[in-house]
Amino acid sequence: MERLCGAELPFWEANLTLHSDRPDLPQCFQLTVLAWLPCIYLWAASPFYLLYLHRNRRGYIMMSIKNRVKTACGLLLWVICWADLFYTFHQRAQYSPPPVFYVTPLVLGMTMLLATFLIQLERLRGVQSSGVLFIFWFLSVLCAIVPFRSKILQLYSQSEEKSDAFRLTTFYLYFVLILCELILCCFNERPPLFSSVVTDPNPCPENTAGFLSTMTFWWFTSMAIKGYKNPLEAKDLWSLNQRDSSKSMVPKLLKEWDKELAKVKSSVPNVSTQATYSKPPSASTNHVGGAESSPEEAEVLLSGHKAAPHQPSFLRALVRAFGPYFLIGSAFKFLQDTITFVNPQLLSMLISFTKQKGVPDWWGYALAFLMFFTAVLQTLILHQHFQYCFVTGMNVRTAIVGAIYRKSLVITNAAKRSSTVGEVVNLMSVDAQRFMDLTTFLNMLWSAPLQIMLALYFLWLKLGPSVLAGVAVMILLIPLNAFIAMKTRAYQVEQMRYKDERIKLMNEILNGIKVLKLYAWEKSFIDKVLAIRQKELHVLRKTAFLGALSTMAWTSAPFLVALTTFAVYVTVDENNVLDAEKAFVSLSLFNILRFPLNMLPQVISSMVQASVSLKRIQNFLSHDELDPESVDRKGSEFAATIINGKFTWDKQDTPVLHNINMMVPQGSLLAVVGHVGCGKSSLISALLGEMEKLEGEVSVRGSVAYVPQQAWIQNATLRDNILFGKPYQEAKYRCVLEACALTPDLEVLPGGDMTEIGEKGINLSGGQRQRVSLARALYSDADVYLLDDPLSAVDAHVAKHIFDHLIGPEGALKGKTRILVTHGISFLPQVDNIMVMVEGGVSEMGSYQELLKQNGAFAEFLRNYSLEDIIEEDEATEDILEEEELFPEDALSNHTDIVDNEPTINEAKRSFLRQISIISADSEGARCRSVRRHTCSQKKHGEPQEKKKPQEVDKLIQAETTETGKVKVTVYLEYAKAVGLALSVIICLLYGCQSAAAIGANVWLSDWTNDANTNHTQERVNMRVGVYAALGIAQGLFLLVNCLLCRAYSMLLAAKITHRKLLCGVLRAPQTFFESTPTGRLLNRFSKDVDAIDSHIPENIDIWMRTFWYTLNVLLICCALTPMFLLVIVPLTLLYWWVQRFYVATSRQLKRLESVSRSPIYSHFSETVTGCSVIRAYGRQSAFVLMSDTKVDENQKSYYPGIVSNRWLGVRIEFIGNCIVLFAALFAVGGKSSLSPGLVGLSVSYALQVTMSLNWMVRMTSDLENNIVAVERVKEYSETQTEAPWEIEDKKPPPDWPPHGNVQFKDYSVRYREGLDLVLKNLSLSVKGGEKIGIVGRTGAGKSSMTLCLFRLLEAAGGEITIDDVKIAEIGLHDLRSKLTIIPQEPVLFSGTLRMNLDPFDRYSDEEVWKALEHAHLHKFVSNQPAQLLLECAEGGENLSVGQRQLVCLARALLRKTRILILDEATAAIDLETDDLIQSTIRTQFDECTVFTIAHRLNTIMDYTRVLVLDKGRIAEFDTPSNLISERGIFYGMAKDAGLAQ
Repeated sequence: MERLCGAELPFWEANLTLHSDRPDLPQCFQLTVLAWLPCIYLWAASPFYLLYLHRNRRGYIMMSIKNRVKTACGLLLWVICWADLFYTFHQRAQYSPPPVFYVTPLVLGMTMLLATFLIQLERLRGVQSSGVLFIFWFLSVLCAIVPFRSKILQLYSQSEEKSDAFRLTTFYLYFVLILCELILCCFNERPPLFSSVVTDPNPCPENTAGFLSTMTFWWFTSMAIKGYKNPLEAKDLWSLNQRDSSKSMVPKLLKEWDKELAKVKSSVPNVSTQATYSKPPSASTNHVGGAESSPEEAEVLLSGHKAAPHQPSFLRALVRAFGPYFLIGSAFKFLQDTITFVNPQLLSMLISFTKQKGVPDWWGYALAFLMFFTAVLQTLILHQHFQYCFVTGMNVRTAIVGAIYRKSLVITNAAKRSSTVGEVVNLMSVDAQRFMDLTTFLNMLWSAPLQIMLALYFLWLKLGPSVLAGVAVMILLIPLNAFIAMKTRAYQVEQMRYKDERIKLMNEILNGIKVLKLYAWEKSFIDKVLAIRQKELHVLRKTAFLGALSTMAWTSAPFLVALTTFAVYVTVDENNVLDAEKAFVSLSLFNILRFPLNMLPQVISSMVQASVSLKRIQNFLSHDELDPESVDRKGSEFAATIINGKFTWDKQDTPVLHNINMMVPQGSLLAVVGHVGCGKSSLISALLGEMEKLEGEVSVRGSVAYVPQQAWIQNATLRDNILFGKPYQEAKYRCVLEACALTPDLEVLPGGDMTEIGEKGINLSGGQRQRVSLARALYSDADVYLLDDPLSAVDAHVAKHIFDHLIGPEGALKGKTRILVTHGISFLPQVDNIMVMVEGGVSEMGSYQELLKQNGAFAEFLRNYSLEDIIEEDEATEDILEEEELFPEDALSNHTDIVDNEPTINEAKRSFLRQISIISADSEGARCRSVRRHTCSQKKHGEPQEKKKPQEVDKLIQAETTETGKVKVTVYLEYAKAVGLALSVIICLLYGCQSAAAIGANVWLSDWTNDANTNHTQERVNMRVGVYAALGIAQGLFLLVNCLLCRAYSMLLAAKITHRKLLCGVLRAPQTFFESTPTGRLLNRFSKDVDAIDSHIPENIDIWMRTFWYTLNVLLICCALTPMFLLVIVPLTLLYWWVQRFYVATSRQLKRLESVSRSPIYSHFSETVTGCSVIRAYGRQSAFVLMSDTKVDENQKSYYPGIVSNRWLGVRIEFIGNCIVLFAALFAVGGKSSLSPGLVGLSVSYALQVTMSLNWMVRMTSDLENNIVAVERVKEYSETQTEAPWEIEDKKPPPDWPPHGNVQFKDYSVRYREGLDLVLKNLSLSVKGGEKIGIVGRTGAGKSSMTLCLFRLLEAAGGEITIDDVKIAEIGLHDLRSKLTIIPQEPVLFSGTLRMNLDPFDRYSDEEVWKALEHAHLHKFVSNQPAQLLLECAEGGENLSVGQRQLVCLARALLRKTRILILDEATAAIDLETDDLIQSTIRTQFDECTVFTIAHRLNTIMDYTRVLVLDKGRIAEFDTPSNLISERGIFYGMAKDAGLAQ
C-alpha cells in the first residue's frame, strides 16, 4: 500500500480510528478500499449480467426523461473522474502526487462508463428496474459517506490554504450525482413496448416492480390493503405470470418425460412399453381387499408385480425441467446460512464491550446498528430463497396435474381399471401436493449439515472440548426423533387408509342416499362409518402421544444441550469460568442449531413420502396408452368394417368379442340385437378403438358421433352439452331439439336451454339425459353414428318419435351410417340390416325379412314376443301440427319425479316390450301416428327461445358459500365447548407455566454468569447447575402434560363429537338437501374439514400458545431490564398488530378462494375420466385439456398471492423483530453502567430470537383462522334441517303392522320444495289389502311422486295417507319405511359383499338369502362364483351387469317380504325372458301383498285388479282394466296404441 499512497499517507492508524471519540479513516484507506469496492463489484457482476440480458429479451423501452437524466448523470460522473485525473497530471508541475491519485480516477471513470452502458443496454432489453446497478450505486453512496464526513472534519481542523479546493468541489459533485443515480434507480421505467403487461386486464405488479420493491415484496401491498378493506373476490386476483401458467409449465415437464420414455424404448428395443405395466391377477376382482393388506405399501397400489427392467425416471424429468430455477433459491440459502453466524459474533463483541471500562461509546452503537443491518440483510435474502422455492413447488404441481390429466385421456381400459377415479384424483391432489411441500425444504438437505458444522466450530472456539458433551446429547436425540418420525409416518399411512375407507364409504352413501332412505338403512351405515372412524381416532391418539414426546424432545433439546455443555465446562477444570459472553453466545448458537436439527428428520421423512408419491405418479404416467392406429380412419368403400375381429378389454382377460365380421354400407342403418351381456356395447367400443384389438382389422370412414348407453352429461348449461364445442347455429340447433323431442322440455326447465345441469346430469330425468346425448350426436354432424341403446331410457312414445324423426329411414340422419344397439322389436322392420349377437359372436345377420325366413334364433324370439303383430298405422297424412301437440307434457320439469334425480350411474336399458305398448300421451284419444316425414317444423322457429332470459336461471346447485371476513368468536367458543371450557382454561394456564419455567432458567443463567465478576464461582457450582437443571426439566414436564392433555385427550374428543354430529346431521337431512348439494361438496366436508379438526387445529393451537407466551415473556424481560424499552414497545406493537391484521384478512380470503377454486379441478377431472370415451369419440381431447389447464391456472392465481403474502408478512414482521434487537442493544449500550454483562446478554439474545416467534405467531394466527373455519363449515352441515324423527316411541305401530295392507289417500297433495307447484293435487282413493294396482300416465304426471309419498320422502302439503288405520304422518320414518318395500327404477348397490347388499343388518339366515336369490333367478350366477354370497360387489355394483343389479334389488324385496310392495318400472333393464320370470315371481311370491306398479308397458298390468290413470297430478280414471277399456277414455287410447285393445 505504501507504494500506492506514498509514505506520508498511511493506510491504517489505530489511534485515529478506534481509540478516539471522533473516529475517522485515513485518506489512503478512503482512496483505495472505499473507492474500489463498488468498482470491483460491478466489474465482477457484469459478465454474468450481460449473459443474462443477452438471453432474456422483453422488448425495448422508449427513451424517457428519467432514462435521459440517468444517462446524463453517468456521463457527467465519467467527466468528473477524468477531470480529477487531468488535475493530477496538472499537479505534477508542483510536486509528484502518489500513484493512487492516478489509479483511482481512472478505475472510477472506466466503471462509470460501464454503468452508463448498462443503463442503455437495459433499456433496449426491456429491464424496468435493475438490481445490479442499484447495488452498485448503493455501495458507491455508502463508501462515499466516510470521505464526505472526513472532508468536512478536515475543513474544520485545517486552515484554509491547506485544503484542496478543486478536489473538494469534484468530490461533492461526484457525491451529489451518485446520490441522484441511487434515487433514480429506486424508480421504475415504464413497461417495454408490446409486453404482456400492456395487454393484460389485471397484470401482476411483480413484473413491473422495481428492485427494492421486489426485495421487500412491496408490490404486494396494494392487494393487502384491498383485502383489508373488503374481502377479496376472484376478480381482484392478478393474472398468473406467463412463466407459471400451465401453458409453459406442462410442456416443459412433458418434453423431459418424453425424453425419458424414448430412452427406455431405445434401451429395450424388442419389448414394447406395454411391459411397464403388469397387474397381479388377484386384484382383478376388486382393488380394495387384496391390495391393501400392508399399511406400509397401501400407497403402492398402482404398481403391479414386476415392471419392465428399465423404468423411465420421473425424478430425472422433474430435475431437468425445474432444477435450474430452483438452484437460484439454493444460492440465496447459502448466503443466508453464512450471514446467520455473524450475529452471535457481534453479540459476543457487545457483551465484552459492556465489560470494558473507558471505551468510546460509539463502538457499542456501531455494534447495535451492525446487528440490525445483518439481521435485515438476512431477512431479505431468506425470503428471496423461500420465494424461489415456493414458486418452484407451485410449478411442479401445475406440471404434474397437467401431465396426469393429459395421460388420463389416453390410457387403456385395463390401466384404468387398475386405478379407480378416486385414486387418480389422489395422485393429483395428495401426491402433487407432497412435491410442493418438499421443494420448500429440500435445500435443508445440504444446508442443515452446513449450519450444524459452522455452529459447532464457533462453539468449539468458545467452550473448547466441552461442546462434545452437548453434541453427544444432540446425537442421542437424533435416533429418538428419527424413531418418532418413522412411527408417525407408519401411523399416518394407517390413518390415511382408514380415512380413504371412510371417504369411500361416505361417497357411496351419498350416491345411494335415496336407496338408504327408502330401505331405512341409515343406522346400519352410520354404524359402519363410526366403526371406521373409531379406528382412525385410535391411530390419531397414538400419533398424538408420539407428537407430545417429539415436541418435548425438540423444545427441551437446546436446553439439555446447554445444560450438559455448561455443566461439563464448569466441572472439568476449576479455571473454567462461565461468564456472560460464553454463556449467551453459546445459547444463541445452540438456538441456531435447533432449527437444522429439527428439520433434518422432517425433510427426510417428507422425502420418503415424496418418493412414494413419485413412484405412484411414475407408474401412472407409464401406463399403456390406447393405440390411436387400432382403428383405420381412412376406411374402405364401406362406412364401418371389422374383419376377423377379436377384442378384449384387458390383455390378460379372455376375449369378449371373437370372430367378428361386419361390413356396414355407407348410409345404411344397422340394428344390433341380443340378450343382456352378449357384447353389443363392446362391439361399439371396438369400433371406437376403446378395446384391445388382438387380431383382425377395424376401419371406420370419416368422423364419428357416439351415444353411450349411460348418457354422459357435463356440468354445464344444456346448450353447451348439446353444442359440445361446435359453433352455435340457430336453425340447425332448433332442428336438433325438435328431432330429439327436447323442445317441450325446454319450456319447463327454469332457464330454457341455458339451465345449468348439475353434476352427472342430476337435474334431468334419465330420458332427458339420453335425449341430450342424442342431440349432441345429431348436432355434431358426423359421418358415422354409433348409438348404444339410446331408446331404452325414454318413454315409448318418445322412443317412437325419436326413431321416426332421427334414427329411422325418414329421420334427420337418413343418408348417414347408423349402427343402433336396441332392445326395441317394434323398430326392427324399418332398419336396413339386423345383426344378432350371441355370447360375443355374430350368430346371424341380414334384413328383417331374411332373418324371419331363415327361421333361426331371431325368428323364434320374435314369434314369442310380438304379442299381436306390431301395430303400424300409416295414417301419416295428418298434419305435422298434430304431431306437435303430441308431447306437450313429455317434459320433465325441474321437479321431476325424485326417482329420476338420482345421479344415474346405471341408466336403465329400458327393455324390448316397452316399445310395443306405446303409451299415448294425449288425453282426447290416441293420436299416435308414425309420422313418416322429417321436416323440422318451421312454425316453432318464429319466436326463438330467447324469450326466456338466461339471467333469471335459478341455479339448482347452490354456489358453495365461502365465509368472508373475520371468523366469528362464536366459532372459537363452539370449539372450546367441544373441548370443554374448564379444560381449555387449564390448558392455557399450563402453557404459561411452561413458558415461565423456560424464562426462569435463563434468568438464573444470567445470574450465574455474574458470579464470574465476584469470584464466588467455585463454591456455588453444584447449586447453580442443580437449579438450572430443575427449571429446565420442569419446563419439559409442563410441556409433556400439556401436549397429552391437549392433543391426545381433549382435542380428539372434540374431533370425535364434531364428526359424529356432522354424520348424523347429513344422514338425517331430507332428500331435497341432497339434490341441491353436490356430493363433492359434502365429501369435502367429510375429508378436508374433518381432517383439519383432527390434526391441523390441535397443532396450530399448540404452536400458537407456545409462541404467544414466549413472545410475551421476552418483552417482559426486556422491559424489566431497560424500562426505556416500554417507549419503543408501544409503537412496535401497534405496527405489528397493524401488519398482522392486513395479512390475516388478505391471506384468509386468499386461502378460501384457493380452496374454492381447487375443487373444480378435481370435479372436472373425474367428469373427464367417466366421459373419456365420449370425449375421444368426438375428438375433443385438446379442448378438455385446455379446460383443465384453465382451471389449474385459476387455482394457482389465488395460490400465488398466498405465497407472496407470507413473504410480505415475513419481511415486515422480521423488520419489527430486528428493530426490537436494535433497541435492546442500544438501550443495553446506554445503560451500560447499571447493567451487568449477564443481563445484557440475556436481553439481546432473547431479542434475537423474538423475530422467529413473532413470525410464527402471525402465521399460526392466520392458519388457525383458516382452519377453524372447518369447525364453522362442519357446524353448518351438522345443523341442516332434518326430516321427521326416525322413531317416535309413543307412536310406534304394532310389530305386525300392517296386517292387511289397506292404503288410503284422503285429499292428498304434495309439492317438491317450498315455493314450487303442487305435483299431486287432492288425490283420494282407497286400496284394499292384496290388490294389485297399476299406475300409468305420461312422464311428469306424478306417478313416481305418488310412491315417494308413501315413503314420506316427500311430506304432504295437504291431506293424509293411512295404512291399515295408521296415519303414516304420525309414526317414525324408520317404522314406516321398514314396513314397505320398493324395487327402485335404478338399481343401487354398495361396495361390500353381496350378502351385505341384501341384508345389511344381518337379520336373515343364509338359507333365506339363498331362497330369495333363487326366486330372483340369481341362484345359478351366485353359486358359480367362487366367493358365493361373499362375492365382493365393486363400487356402484360395477362388476354386475345392469340387469343383474336389478335382480339383486328384486332379491332384496323378496327377503323383506313386507305387506306392501312398490315396483317402479323395475324390469326395464332386463331382457324379455328374465322379465317374464320376474313378473311370475312377483305374482306368486307377493300374491297376498298390496302391489303398486308404475308401468310403462301396459301388458304387465292388464291382469291387475285395478289401474290408476294419473294426469297432471290428478286422478283421471281408476277402475279395472276391462272397465277402463270399455269406457274408451285415456286408458283405452293407450291400450289401443299398445295393441292390447281393438
